[in-house]
Amino acid sequence: MNNIANLIFVVGAKYLYLLVIAIAFVWFLIQPKPMKKEIFIIACICLPLILVIFKIASYLYYNPRPLVIEHFKPLIYHNADNGFPSHHELLVSAISAIIFIFSRRTGFVLWILALFVGFSRVYAGVHHMIDIAGSILISIGSVVLVCRFREYLKNRKLKIF
Repeated sequence: MNNIANLIFVVGAKYLYLLVIAIAFVWFLIQPKPMKKEIFIIACICLPLILVIFKIASYLYYNPRPLVIEHFKPLIYHNADNGFPSHHELLVSAISAIIFIFSRRTGFVLWILALFVGFSRVYAGVHHMIDIAGSILISIGSVVLVCRFREYLKNRKLKIF
């Protein structure tokens, strides 16, 4: 049983983010053209903002990976560097948060997968929960900030979005 669980979490930690990207891409392709344009604009603002905040956060807070602190071999290989925030979780959380704005159902499914990615990375021994939570908060905070700015511009009748 433990080997099956390990295999499931290794797949979740290493490869599940690819499924999130694939689902988001297919969902994006089937949207009407005006919605695609809006999604694209939001993503082009959110993703660089998330990356900048990610870089700043990683310089402000150093959190050694569990494999460094507890001296064990993780289920998946990883460098012994700063684990905060999680790259994988940041990517899937950002995608999930952006899609959630436009489709609650698809966004919810992606959030479930994103949470499983995060849990899998903790289970695999390459991240702490704070690394995962930090990534989720950076993603949600950035998307909320951009959406508030979008609403502000719409209320001011500025046709940027």
